[in-house]
Amino acid sequence: MLTNPILVITDHVGDPVQGFTLTGPSQQLLTLARSLTAGPVHAVALNPDPDMEALGAYGVSEVFTPDLCGVSPRVAAVVADAALAVIRQAEYAAVLNVSNYRGREVAGILAAKLHSGAAVDVTACKVVDGELQASKTVLGGTWATSFKVARGTPIISLRPSAVEAVAAEAVTSPTVTAVPVEYSAAAKAVQVVSSEEQGSDGRVALAEAPIAVIGGRGVDGDFTLVEELADALGAGVGATRVACDEGWIERSAQVGQTGVTIAPRLYIGLGVSGAVHHTCGIQASQKIVAVCDDPDAPIFELTDFGVVGDINEVVPQALEELRNLGVVNN
Repeated sequence: MLTNPILVITDHVGDPVQGFTLTGPSQQLLTLARSLTAGPVHAVALNPDPDMEALGAYGVSEVFTPDLCGVSPRVAAVVADAALAVIRQAEYAAVLNVSNYRGREVAGILAAKLHSGAAVDVTACKVVDGELQASKTVLGGTWATSFKVARGTPIISLRPSAVEAVAAEAVTSPTVTAVPVEYSAAAKAVQVVSSEEQGSDGRVALAEAPIAVIGGRGVDGDFTLVEELADALGAGVGATRVACDEGWIERSAQVGQTGVTIAPRLYIGLGVSGAVHHTCGIQASQKIVAVCDDPDAPIFELTDFGVVGDINEVVPQALEELRNLGVVNN
């Protein structure tokens, strides 16, 4: 275990009227931070009213609230400047954030300004011989790697769902510290005029889902079974590139090299052949299950459990069995 504190850059959803809620990926980051250090866990909250109850439940001892001075936390440079203002106040063992589009950019900025190193799309992190060791897949998911940041404060960006969020055994009452920030020209150069939350189908977000059900060419334009199985399991819904190209589902559902990279605890592919531009985005999945009618499909080289069959026959049987087990309602 490390002894120095770890700083976590947290994300919240909500608004000043309805209140802010700590996101699932941030809960996962805090869980990871507690497993790495015997020292305190600190958090950066880039909103005026952080979810103190959730932060305390996940073991945070101190919450830093940088003064935004009219800039938007949607801008990576703003987040990096705010985090730097906190980092320079203590000797942190590591800085953790979520590996999304903004988070990866923030990690790069922090590493450059701190003359250290950034590890993004990390799927696991542990302490080995008193140093942090991170793990991730590379080269289209064909290699699993483990490595260390050689100098300075490690900046670790963790893939959503790579760690299961677990509340701390002892709930804390975090102190709140306001932090003045001198924002860079890059942070001030971008003005967010307006933003609109992307419409949701009520399911868990694909990138954050612990279970993901993916439809491929084999669904032949009908995602009904994909959505039924996803709803039965409380899963996110995704698709291969060809399914999105055909207009069967929105582009935001695309998983793979040119889409979303996911790391669920359980991946279920329905009618997915396993082209490399798709599988490079799922290699970090803990368990891979596939149903495909082609026994020679490349997806079966990756699966922990594969079924050669017609999804229109296999999935209804699986749903019926789930109902018999009481997993879903009749």
